[in-house]
Amino acid sequence: MYIIVDSGSTKAEFMLLDNKCPAGDCFTISGINPFYQTEKEIADLLQNSISKDFPAQSVTKIYFYGAGCSFPEKKSMVANALKTFFTKADVEVDNDLLAAARALFGNQRGIACILGTGSNSCLYNGKEIEMNVSPLGFILGDEGSGAVIGKKLVADCLKNQLPTELKEKFFQYYDTTPQQIMDNVYKKPFPNRYLASLSHFWIENLDEPHIHAIVQNSFSEFFDRNIKQYPHQNEKLGFVGSIAFLCRDILTEVAETKGYQIDKIIKDPMEGLVAYHELKKKA
Repeated sequence: MYIIVDSGSTKAEFMLLDNKCPAGDCFTISGINPFYQTEKEIADLLQNSISKDFPAQSVTKIYFYGAGCSFPEKKSMVANALKTFFTKADVEVDNDLLAAARALFGNQRGIACILGTGSNSCLYNGKEIEMNVSPLGFILGDEGSGAVIGKKLVADCLKNQLPTELKEKFFQYYDTTPQQIMDNVYKKPFPNRYLASLSHFWIENLDEPHIHAIVQNSFSEFFDRNIKQYPHQNEKLGFVGSIAFLCRDILTEVAETKGYQIDKIIKDPMEGLVAYHELKKKA
């Protein structure tokens, strides 16, 4: 048995596959990100989230793709944590950007983008990432992501930039207060997850001009600060992630104003990753 894991900061999806039966079973746990968790915290998460009845000893290979897994030391942290639970498995750790590229383009070239809790992008040559503009996280970058759009929304809310009715609607929707928002952002762990969780509200209210403008401007910033740095002539452009998928009409419009045509938008990469690894096994 082997496993493909697709992990963002919010959730990690495990797809179980058998060499004799490529159709697999799937389960989800909280996200794994070595920039926000220690090796022990990741190991504890696995121990506490995966059923004790799971046949971990039957797993011989794990392909893990995750947010925050771009540096060797971070990859080692995740691999070591996985091996505490899957003790017989050979573990291969790569970043979520390579997962997006493989899911979107397989063995073909293209510019692969992620718009989910965070954001990222790369020029993929069909085998590996050829160029990457660093996303920098939700404080310095992550333009167009759920966390950054959420950050812009609550900032406008708390600075009285939202229309009064929309501001009151937001507070009622989450039954929250300015102090609770500040605590979630500055005192509690995973502020990026919290800010991204606010997407439920703004996606339901995309027809509100102020919210539409926040999303549109965030996508515009994503193109200006990231995509424009890649040589893009004749390159396919694809997006992975819940924000890209749920806001695909606005994203497509922004792309066109910037002179780009989007070839593919998918919600998550798992189906493409399964196809990629099954094809690789047969090669």
